[in-house]
Amino acid sequence: MKLSGRTDIQAPVEFVFDAISDFDFWERAALRRGAEVTRTDKLRQPAPGMSWMIRFGWRGRERQMHVVLKQLDRPNAVAVDGDSPSVEGGATLELVALSATRVRILVQTTIKPRTLAARLFVQSMRLARGKVAARYDKKLRQMATIIEQRYEESRRG
Repeated sequence: MKLSGRTDIQAPVEFVFDAISDFDFWERAALRRGAEVTRTDKLRQPAPGMSWMIRFGWRGRERQMHVVLKQLDRPNAVAVDGDSPSVEGGATLELVALSATRVRILVQTTIKPRTLAARLFVQSMRLARGKVAARYDKKLRQMATIIEQRYEESRRG
């Protein structure tokens, strides 16, 4: 299954790319939401090959996913792949500078089920595609709001 969305952010493209590739910030955000995040690589600087093991509760069960950074093309794109026992997939974030202080983010996510239970879940997502797309867009907009807030704070201080 493929999901895609886009949103505009009021900030320069370099700032938006830096915010998206601030992996320490996103790790802390996941920890605040109850996930357990462990870095599994030894890289000192952000680069393709960075990886994390993420454990989280979802739908009443403990889940685990291995996430690998596949692409880090400054300031154009970031791509990650995820792998778990029941699903595999990935996400690509492309940045397009619309002006000096406005950026459009295009996000594409793919999910491929590996088990029968995962196939049933993905099929139910397809049936409720409108609702799923609305929730996806809402989360994308929340991410954009966080980045815009960080940009405003950086301008003030």
